[in-house]
Amino acid sequence: MQREDVILRGLVFDGEVSLAVADTTRLVGEAIRIHHLSPLSAAALGRTLTVAAYMCSSLKAERGALSVTIKGDGVGGTVCVSGDADLHMRGYIDVPDAVLPPNAKGKLDVGGCIGRHGTLTVVRDDGDNRPFVGTTELVSGEIGEDFAAYFTYSEQLPTAIAVGVRIGTDGRCLGAGGVFLQPMPGASEQSIRKTEEAIAQFGAVSSLLESMTAEELLKKYFGKVHFYTKKPEYKCNCSRNYIEGLLAAMGEKELRAVCKEQGKIEVHCHYCNTDYVFTEADAENILRARRGSE
Repeated sequence: MQREDVILRGLVFDGEVSLAVADTTRLVGEAIRIHHLSPLSAAALGRTLTVAAYMCSSLKAERGALSVTIKGDGVGGTVCVSGDADLHMRGYIDVPDAVLPPNAKGKLDVGGCIGRHGTLTVVRDDGDNRPFVGTTELVSGEIGEDFAAYFTYSEQLPTAIAVGVRIGTDGRCLGAGGVFLQPMPGASEQSIRKTEEAIAQFGAVSSLLESMTAEELLKKYFGKVHFYTKKPEYKCNCSRNYIEGLLAAMGEKELRAVCKEQGKIEVHCHYCNTDYVFTEADAENILRARRGSE
């Protein structure tokens, strides 16, 4: 039986440091299936999905939502990920079949896929319709370092991050996830030193999560920790009914003009790689339903 994805959260080092251990193997596997990702693109998108899921696990409001956009100069193009407080995650990368030679360490060159120059932007809505927008420059394109810089400079919350995705020779995700350590305000120098020492153990976190569960990893490296569990999953919020609502909002004149010009309306959802096709008859039904509701 395949294990579930989880994010385990608790406090360590005398309660002065927030810990999260994420297993997102299935989440990344679903992204690979939906978008037909190359190993390189899977690693880039998968790492971003993992960090975004961790960030969504901190959203307090039920209607909280978050989106991440990474625009670099690498071969993969832009990466976009969205999620909400229920940890319904989705995302895409502009070039799903990006390929590069291995980097100097013989690993997937995620930095080359994302690029070393560009920006990381986070839009977070805590449910009050007053979204916070933070943007930082890319550090390396390796995702973990870039988000660490974002937390430090945009949110003033220094965070130690180890995140990884391990892809097999058959293109499947063998292990994906991350470890996140965030000192609380006022944390002692000793706790900060312990945080730095702890994160150094997870340079191959995806390999660890290939062979053990998130809970096993947490217990092995951090001992007895009281934690709570959240479960991320790949889930897009689009549907045919949702798209019909968007088309109705276009207005009768524009909707009919598009149908007349193209003979149909095609809408593509990048997040779930789904195409929706509406005929002229479908458009008339949408307009009729809208008039009936007015």
